[in-house]
Amino acid sequence: MLFGGLLAVASRVFAVPIDPRVEQILEALPSAQCGACGYPGCSGLAEAIVRGDAVCDACPVGGPTVSAAIAKIMGQEAGEAAERKVAVVHCGGGAGKVSGRYMYDGIAECRAAVIPQVAGKLGHTQCSYGCLGFGSCVTVCPFDAIYMGPEGLPIVDRERCTGCGKCVVACPRALIELHPVSHGVQVLCRNKDRGAVARRYCKVACIACRACSRAVPDGYIIADNLAVADHSKQLDLSPAIAKCPMKTIVDLAAPPASEAQQFTASAEGQDRSVTA
Repeated sequence: MLFGGLLAVASRVFAVPIDPRVEQILEALPSAQCGACGYPGCSGLAEAIVRGDAVCDACPVGGPTVSAAIAKIMGQEAGEAAERKVAVVHCGGGAGKVSGRYMYDGIAECRAAVIPQVAGKLGHTQCSYGCLGFGSCVTVCPFDAIYMGPEGLPIVDRERCTGCGKCVVACPRALIELHPVSHGVQVLCRNKDRGAVARRYCKVACIACRACSRAVPDGYIIADNLAVADHSKQLDLSPAIAKCPMKTIVDLAAPPASEAQQFTASAEGQDRSVTA
């Protein structure tokens, strides 16, 4: 009884007051515990917001609805919400499109499969820049927003993706980037080999032919034998999609084409490649 009484007194004397707004913000947050905000979980972010170390829209997962709720708790005006970002896998060289180099018989995990390349070999496919295809990005995604497609490439569900960035960190070849959801037109390639070399082992590799930059002047940056879509000038980049002979440029925001349309586009792309 004596020790119980002492503990009761001590709990009152040494109690650390907790701001009730922390609990309110925790209830408003999505409880994803993804760490995309840069803090150790949702509780860490809630405490940082109350302290004034983080802004009300620091949670990339919650979006404008959560930001507005937190701003109301903090007695602030909800600012203009930043555009939602989604993951983009900059590789289109799946099965049937890129040639193999050797049979990899090791741990089925991208960070393990990249070790032979570090040791001096160039990977189990001819492209030493492309996706390894073992789905490390799929494993780390806490929202089931990435899945492996039929060609052995990760496919991002743009509706489910929250832009937490875990897949970006998991990819050992730095093929995944976060882009505003409105930036649908992307060059799905990171190959820096010369065009004549790249086209021999990948049917959808960028060959730096500059057809995109001719179709949309100032819309594409050509460097290191690679084209990159430049969204900073807010130009319509879509005309380059039809002009790209390798079908490397796609509009990820467009509705998926039917199987017949995909077959026709693939045939046209191969004909253009042979002609070029």
